Amino acid sequence: MRQGSRTEPHLTARAAAVLAALLLVACAACSSGGGSAPKPDATKSTGSNPASPPAAGFDVAAENAKPGTDAWKTGLKTGPAGAMDAYADQVAVRPGAPFRLFASTTAPGFTVTAYRMGWYGGARGREVWKSGRVAGTRQAAPKVDPGVNTVHADWQPSLTVTPTDWPEGTYLLLVTSDAGFGTYVPITVHSAQAKGRTVLVNAVATWQAYNLWGGYSLYNGPKNYGDRARIVSFDRPYDGTGATLYLNQELPAVSLAEKLGLPLSYATDLDLDADPKLFDGATAVFTLGHDEYWSTAMRDHATAFRDAGTNLAFLGANAVNRHIRFASSALGERRLVVCYKSAAEDPMRADDPSETTQDWRLPPMSRPENQLTGTYYQCFPGNAPFVVWDADAWVFAGTGARRGSAYKGLVGVEYDRVVRDPAPPAPLQVLSHSPVTCEGKADYANASYYTVPSGAGVFSTGTMRWVCALGSGCGTYLDDAGRRFATQVTENVFRAFSAGPAGKAHPVRANAGEIPAVASR
Repeated sequence: MRQGSRTEPHLTARAAAVLAALLLVACAACSSGGGSAPKPDATKSTGSNPASPPAAGFDVAAENAKPGTDAWKTGLKTGPAGAMDAYADQVAVRPGAPFRLFASTTAPGFTVTAYRMGWYGGARGREVWKSGRVAGTRQAAPKVDPGVNTVHADWQPSLTVTPTDWPEGTYLLLVTSDAGFGTYVPITVHSAQAKGRTVLVNAVATWQAYNLWGGYSLYNGPKNYGDRARIVSFDRPYDGTGATLYLNQELPAVSLAEKLGLPLSYATDLDLDADPKLFDGATAVFTLGHDEYWSTAMRDHATAFRDAGTNLAFLGANAVNRHIRFASSALGERRLVVCYKSAAEDPMRADDPSETTQDWRLPPMSRPENQLTGTYYQCFPGNAPFVVWDADAWVFAGTGARRGSAYKGLVGVEYDRVVRDPAPPAPLQVLSHSPVTCEGKADYANASYYTVPSGAGVFSTGTMRWVCALGSGCGTYLDDAGRRFATQVTENVFRAFSAGPAGKAHPVRANAGEIPAVASR
């Protein structure tokens, strides 16, 4: 969310409003689930030949043919503050690699159930492991680093989990106290390689930016926006259910991709920063509903993938908006997300101005996000129908859409637009042109598609409400027609992008000159 240059006094309320809108598709919390399994352990080159067939290994269709369960959802009952909190010392692990859980509870014990998230006939989860009962304790209060307001829990480890026989994918660990109160701990079991596969990227840096556990996020502090954190840590639980942004902005897309049976690979944005070899040979890289916080390495690697023939898709708005750095904590590398949101305030300004953490589009090193995404973040809050502009575009095949077809509420709560200054890559195809009013001003939102000489295609929806529309989400903002439309378009993009460089099969019809020029906000 771009909240640093125009309306600072309203930032706390606006960040809260965005999260409230996203919560409309949050997972339901009902009664606790059951089951049994072994007790826990007691211890602890980019884009090459993306058109090549997938390497042998994980079979998404076979995995999703296994029996699923919705106990991951019905088994969650949130309780009073402090009743059950937990976090892991790893964001992502390789299959079989152990990780530690740190838990705090007011109950004498708790259990952990691991659910792999996918399609599973619509249940969206499969139980793969359950711990025995683990002794519980109320751990120490969180610590806050003065000056930067970084919250870290610094708890003692409760157990080590070794994910033996866990298939690669995205997981929710449901941690449930003896009193029945629970929380989620998300973790990705990432793929060893991505050759011939579509990579789904969890935007964990953005999850952490909005995480208010312990009283501070990159948006809010106990007093006001000025009291916010400048550095946030993974060494603490997430607030709310423990997985709010994953459930709202990512799971519907993950579920759809697995339903289609595509060759898939799984990673996080920390992997995108640290290990581009995990993406070698990928046909496509998909970032999901809200992927706002990007480091220099993330952006450089994604650009290199594109230029080598790997398709990119941005299924949300406000992507690549905030420039960040990663730093280490006591638990390891890339456990801290640094974002001062101000070049003048960032101490890096004296050493390396190119690494100061303000919006990507702002000085001292202005690198607007639309140079990668094709669209440019415009405004919050918006709420409008998604209006088709280029009905003959391949992404709209099977939707029945015509120019002017409108789909209720699909634009919002933040949105992007195609602008001419700063210029996006060319040739670029404008897919939608949706009238929207934001902050009392008339505006437009756009979806776009462009290609580069490598043949790679880049698709951007231009709206943050896209992923929650892939199913029954978005509350009353959408209707069934809008959900069917968004789902069909996403299926088209998944299939085309998984087949290799999309520009070869789907060349751009350059039409950006058809829409009125607009000054960027």
